[in-house]
Amino acid sequence: MKKDQTVNLKYAVVIALLGFMLFSGTAKAQKASWIWYPGDYEVWLSNKMQNRRTERGTFLPPFWKLDSHYVLMNFHKDFELAEPEDAKLYVEGQHNISLDGTTIRGYPKTIHIPAGKHRISLKVYNQANVPAIFVQGRHLVSDTSWLVTCEDKEWIDASGKTSDVSATKYLMAGSWGFNDPVVLPSTYHLPVEPKKAVSIDEKPHHMFVDFGKETFGYIKLNGIKGKGKVSLYFGESPNEATDTARCELADKVDIDQRSGDYTFNGSRAFRYVSIYYDDNISINDVSMLYEYSPVKQRGSFRCSDEEVNKIWDVAAYTLHLNTREFFIDGIKRDRWVWSGDAYQSYLMNYYLFFDSPTVTHTLLALRGKDPVTSHINTIMDYTFYWFLGINDYYQYTGDKTFIQQNYPRMQSMMDFCLSRRDKDGFVQGQTGDWVFIDWADGLSKQGEVSFEQILLCRSLETMAECAKLAHDSTRAVKYAQIAAYLKAKIFSYYWNDQKHALVHSRIDGKPTDNVTRYANMFSIFFNYLDEAKKQDVKKYVLLNNDVPKITTPYMRFYELEALCAMGEQSYVLKQMKDYWGGMLKLGATSFWEEYNPAKSGADVYAMYGRPYGKSLCHAWGASPIYLLGKYYLGVKPTSPGYKEYIVEPNLGSLQWMQGSIPTPNGDIRVYASTKVIKVSADDGVGTLRFKSKTKPVCKQANIVSKDDNVYELQIQKGQNLVVDYNAM
Repeated sequence: MKKDQTVNLKYAVVIALLGFMLFSGTAKAQKASWIWYPGDYEVWLSNKMQNRRTERGTFLPPFWKLDSHYVLMNFHKDFELAEPEDAKLYVEGQHNISLDGTTIRGYPKTIHIPAGKHRISLKVYNQANVPAIFVQGRHLVSDTSWLVTCEDKEWIDASGKTSDVSATKYLMAGSWGFNDPVVLPSTYHLPVEPKKAVSIDEKPHHMFVDFGKETFGYIKLNGIKGKGKVSLYFGESPNEATDTARCELADKVDIDQRSGDYTFNGSRAFRYVSIYYDDNISINDVSMLYEYSPVKQRGSFRCSDEEVNKIWDVAAYTLHLNTREFFIDGIKRDRWVWSGDAYQSYLMNYYLFFDSPTVTHTLLALRGKDPVTSHINTIMDYTFYWFLGINDYYQYTGDKTFIQQNYPRMQSMMDFCLSRRDKDGFVQGQTGDWVFIDWADGLSKQGEVSFEQILLCRSLETMAECAKLAHDSTRAVKYAQIAAYLKAKIFSYYWNDQKHALVHSRIDGKPTDNVTRYANMFSIFFNYLDEAKKQDVKKYVLLNNDVPKITTPYMRFYELEALCAMGEQSYVLKQMKDYWGGMLKLGATSFWEEYNPAKSGADVYAMYGRPYGKSLCHAWGASPIYLLGKYYLGVKPTSPGYKEYIVEPNLGSLQWMQGSIPTPNGDIRVYASTKVIKVSADDGVGTLRFKSKTKPVCKQANIVSKDDNVYELQIQKGQNLVVDYNAM
């Protein structure tokens, strides 16, 4: 690079990546796509999506600060061509373009580029939408190797010379892979497909429509004619759809047409729709346009228990319904991007879709822009879940680039968190903070809650690892030291030997006697407890009915994970069948935001002081996908991106099970019965670990005996292993 082409990049890793950004005329170019400043499209689209929420015609925006995209963007690319070529240009916004420092007049749709080394630059302004470009040449194409900045920081001296060294910080462009130049990113929407109703009960000027299961989309009135009003009342239950005064979602429209079809503009969640229309209106039929995310289901699970199979299927459908432009909480009420809900969706996604883009899109949308003025979603624990989501993303995908590029946003977010610690180094709710933890009656959020300290500690450990990936060794040491110091203080201040557990909180510097499940169960799967403390927590907290029970699928997720991590798969399977099976027995076709077996009748739908306030399709209800994949089939990465992994089947009380776990480069397939284990994998090196009463046999690999009837063998790419054993 010449001196006047030098860019001052903050991180050495980005400089190293520049080597891949130059290509010759003989190099293989990526496919052209629309590109923009990384994270801006996610911020813009999430704003657009989250502000669609209405309740009975009333607009309900999110509770938290919404950021916006940068309105002026500089795109550039250094490249070399072996021969001349023409490149077509498409731009969202007002723009100018220069080649090798010379501005090209006007707004050319095609530019001619001679052979040789060049720099192309485009400045794009767009207040309404995200500044974006699409460049299509034979070799020069817009892709994520382009550099972008929101402030070029150039200056001009009295002679008119432009500075040759600047403080500009460039990032690699963002993209969602939109590769049609005439379809603008600002017009993006999810696909739809027609769906018929299962039944329509018609009465004079009224239709009660059942679509058979929970769904999401746009109601379509087919063959409607006449002039008058049509009113729609949506319900996830028959009770809700028929309670026209109190159902959560309702639409009204004035119709004036001779004949034809009418599709409502607003997408809605429902199973049932009650439709009322004026005397001089007639409707032939009712259908819908089902709106969905085009993610592909890659994971699978089947076992000897048909109820568990049904639970897995309904969980998969629940997660798919809540996988939209981003991972959202629930399709009926909020339709917002909540960090705590999304964190669980990421984990379930790794065992069902392994759709990395939806994970990164959601992480970027949640983070927003600097400066940081509040916790994510205003919730302290949700900020910590955001850090944990990044840690898990790297472990499952091995994507260093995402970590390195977004490390500055992680750093400023953590700086905000650390600035709000008290004199003892703990965090507690301050003015404007929402300490959520869980929906639980009587749960104290006062003082220094042990659960929040556990999440902060794990977040600091995440920061230490990400700092290493970003080659920030100084802060890597700093974060690791703070985490170690905090962990020691947590167990010094909160562990109660008489209670055999971490107590819930400290108030005015004194620990309370109250024991809850939250900090204790997280300490198990974070591996913060020694074996003796783990057994204490299992006996005196997780299996103790005197400790307040958890009634939301949200925290049941973590409670059951902790028990699975302790080898309690048989107990967890019974809990899963009682809890999720209980919802199925009440007619659930997707899993709920909250389920309390003690409730009955109309109370099962009530929440937030409203008779139908509860979401009957909530992402955090789909956790069996994760539990069955990670702790029954037993598959998880042991190095980033499944380069190494473990398969540790645990049948619990099942007679057999089989399934497929998606990874970045193929699938891992597992079958296990009480007599045989079969494993094959498309990539990586794995370890199969299992217990057997008798000496196992495998013709394809050597079995190594460990202590306590534990055996291991190595799984190589492309192998089909068959192990004869006797399950314990």
